[in-house]
Amino acid sequence: MRTELLPVPLAPEISLHLAGSDTGLFDTAGGEFRSDVPPPFWAFVWAGGQALARYVLDHPETVAGRHVLDVACGSGVAAIAAARAGAASVRAVDLDPAAVEAAQRNAAANDVPVQVRAADVTEAGPADVILAGDVFYTGSVAEHMSAALRRSAASGALILVGDPGRGYFPNRLFVRKAEYSVPVPAALEEAETLVTGVWEMRNTMLSSNNKL
Repeated sequence: MRTELLPVPLAPEISLHLAGSDTGLFDTAGGEFRSDVPPPFWAFVWAGGQALARYVLDHPETVAGRHVLDVACGSGVAAIAAARAGAASVRAVDLDPAAVEAAQRNAAANDVPVQVRAADVTEAGPADVILAGDVFYTGSVAEHMSAALRRSAASGALILVGDPGRGYFPNRLFVRKAEYSVPVPAALEEAETLVTGVWEMRNTMLSSNNKL
């Protein structure tokens, strides 16, 4: 997919290699979903990632001097914000190798150190702070991500999630820390802005009988 280096709308301190504003998620596949090729989520800066980046930049004490992990990182916007805000180290993981390449390129474009590799959240290892933007977009993904994040929270990690009200977001597990009106491409979201929250996961494990 063709991209250009553009400032992030809600966090213009950061620039990313992004698809144009009139480009849709499935344009490179003729407008159709293909199960054999992951959609290029990494070519867009999603509302949840933008909100997380803005929050971290405005509250550097959240990550300063701490070891940070960005899961399902996509473009890497949240990881880059953490590095800019003074994190001791920043790692990022994504299942899509193309996203890993994009996040590495974006970190280099912003002259910040971010270690990126292809991995699932369960393989990423521990961190002081875990960032997750727009990760509750299907039921199965939400269940898998919630379980992994809850284990990390129970181990003492600070979990911050950016979510614009996706249908599978388990808000009962979180406390809202901030809210933003985030500019987004209409071709992507069918809206020009999305009200997006930054949420902190409660640090107590709920009963295993509880479901999303």
